[in-house]
Amino acid sequence: MATKTIFEKSIKTRKGYTLPKCEIDNNISEIFPNDILRKDPPRVPEVSELDTVRHYIEISDKNHFIEKGFYPLGSCTMKYNPKINDIVNVITGFTDIHPMQPEDTIQGALQVMYELQQDLAEISGMSAVSLQPVAGAHGEFTGVNIIYNYHKNKGQHRTKIIMPDSSHGTNPATSALHGMEVIEIKSNEDGKVDTEVLKDVLSDDVAGFMLTNPNTLGVFETNIQEIAKLVHSVGGLMYMDGANLNAMLGYIRPGDMGFDIVHFNLHKTFSTPHGGGGPGGGGIGVSEKLVDYLPVPVVKKKNDVYYLDYDAKYSIGKVHSYFGNFLVMLRAYIYLKMLGDKGLKRVAENAVINSNYLMAKLLSEYPVPYQKNIMHEFVACGKKFKEYGVRTLDIAKRLLDYGFHAPTIYFPLIVHEALMIEPTETESKETLDTFAEVMLKIAQEAKENPELLKEAPQNTPATRLDETNAIRNLDIKYNFEA
Repeated sequence: MATKTIFEKSIKTRKGYTLPKCEIDNNISEIFPNDILRKDPPRVPEVSELDTVRHYIEISDKNHFIEKGFYPLGSCTMKYNPKINDIVNVITGFTDIHPMQPEDTIQGALQVMYELQQDLAEISGMSAVSLQPVAGAHGEFTGVNIIYNYHKNKGQHRTKIIMPDSSHGTNPATSALHGMEVIEIKSNEDGKVDTEVLKDVLSDDVAGFMLTNPNTLGVFETNIQEIAKLVHSVGGLMYMDGANLNAMLGYIRPGDMGFDIVHFNLHKTFSTPHGGGGPGGGGIGVSEKLVDYLPVPVVKKKNDVYYLDYDAKYSIGKVHSYFGNFLVMLRAYIYLKMLGDKGLKRVAENAVINSNYLMAKLLSEYPVPYQKNIMHEFVACGKKFKEYGVRTLDIAKRLLDYGFHAPTIYFPLIVHEALMIEPTETESKETLDTFAEVMLKIAQEAKENPELLKEAPQNTPATRLDETNAIRNLDIKYNFEA
């Protein structure tokens, strides 16, 4: 039986709430100007409290979320995030403050920001951190802005940003948005940066090199120090996309590898639940020569008093209202303090072990073109199933029938029929074994009954959709008339 919408459950005069008696004697039109008052009552469903609760539970159950099932979405680190962080996040001492309060009344919040800045700087090997950007791409844009202004201040007009063909899509987008020319270089046979190709595109108008390490193939760039030396030799800066930082925590620091700037995905690596459109945190760390370019304010400490410092000689200014998404910072702060040094190392260890274990389990049916130095994720190839008329999309849809969210598909583009799988550090061996069994079963289904995959999913609230038509002819209207 199809689930009714909340409006279909509506019955005139039914209520699920009781409001206190209004103590204001004046007519509402005497309080508010007529031009801002509604002419007609709002069209809202009239249901009981129980029906309201059931409605939202039904809706949530149709969704897929990390507490419900495995979410191996490559490049996005869809991991379980400890609920203690959310519990602390609603303490009124943190939620009932305002950024425009005097600094002496928000010392606790400023302490959280200050210590998080220091912790992230230590983790990354950077000299200073700004927490103001509110997403990964926002951090990238902030970083490119710093790169541009750094060269401008030196009297240089540099216009090119280099990046590999395996880069995150936001890397070229944020660079181009800032007016930079994007120079894409091909990866070598190991899925890494080809240093010989890099040498050919280096010049005095190169502003910087953007690189994710480990990259989007899950491969660690073992030649990173040589790459940094080459880029620095022409005066360029090294930028690291920190989306995959969970693979290196406690073991490797971007600053030690030669990076000048790195952004942190607090909503991936450091606990804020990822997905649902936000909120996010994309703070950036910089090397010593770029400290004065950071967005303001930065939280500092003097004589055990925390304060907001707006005095940065070459600051690019503000990139977001106030100081960024504070409650995202708070979650990251709790996560770091609870894990400590040893805990952070275990994050990296488990992320790498889980990825390599799952890759080994799937190799018999899902070849992985780039296997050397695999870290937290890997990219399998489903090209062989095209022989049976089955695409990677069909495999992804069939996974939904078994209760798993599909991995990232068709990215990165350098792997045909790509299945980009990141098990993350929070999944158990038993979960990985079950997922592997299902993936191998689907491979068998693809050979023996390909039509089954083409018609998948069948066990979900909505079956196979015409996605192309839906994108081109989006229609989400609903008739709310009683």
